[in-house]
Amino acid sequence: MAVTIKSAREIELMRAAGKILAKVHQNLGKALEPGMTTLEIDQIGEEMIRSYGCIPSFKNYQGYPASVCVSVNNEVVHGIPSQKRRIKDGDIVSLDIGVIYKGYHSDAARTHGIGEISENAARLIKRTRESFFAGLRFATAGCYLHQISKAIGDYAEKGGYGVVRDLVGHGIGSHLHEEPEVPNFRKLTRGIRLRPGMTLAVEPMINEGTGNVEWMDDNWTVVTQDGKLSAHYENTILITKSRPEILSITEDEIAGGIWVPEGSL
Repeated sequence: MAVTIKSAREIELMRAAGKILAKVHQNLGKALEPGMTTLEIDQIGEEMIRSYGCIPSFKNYQGYPASVCVSVNNEVVHGIPSQKRRIKDGDIVSLDIGVIYKGYHSDAARTHGIGEISENAARLIKRTRESFFAGLRFATAGCYLHQISKAIGDYAEKGGYGVVRDLVGHGIGSHLHEEPEVPNFRKLTRGIRLRPGMTLAVEPMINEGTGNVEWMDDNWTVVTQDGKLSAHYENTILITKSRPEILSITEDEIAGGIWVPEGSL
């Protein structure tokens, strides 16, 4: 599949999908509390998605059985929700969620601390989010894709963290996964030149220790090889003629000054 340039109509649909996904993330994140099962989290998330007239992107995608990937502590991504798994005070929980709105996808992830978390865990979550924004500085028409990758990886590694190399970001649009792949680490090549109308899911997956990972027996859940913590921060972004547009940024993040939308400067 070639890299697609989205039309004005497609961009508007993806903006709508992103705004809905941002609301789901914001509300579901606030609903997390110790004692909840990961299955309860998934059920609440799916109800939210469908309440906006959307379809969960992940449910039954290549056999994945849930609407929300719920990954706890050393789980990097693709944790399968379970009635047997309860989150507890001190855990960190990554929620990876996708929605389909009128045929177009948005994909985003956030890692949340449950109750009182350790300083190391809080620092990991913060550094992972910051690595995304380090890469975003190069998400501009005329730059090359792997400038984003290099900036993400260099920022995370400078902080002493491991960058996952077995999993990468991706293009997104009428399909959940489109070209190009978006690595979170240095590449020898420049990658494609970015053009207005490209839409990408940029998603640093950063580990407290080594960047090496392995798959559990369920063939979905990815965990850190050394058992240390992992955090995940992802947004769907639009490449424009000027600064990029984050389609899945939450209102709380904007209010907190994490990102100022175009036109608000």
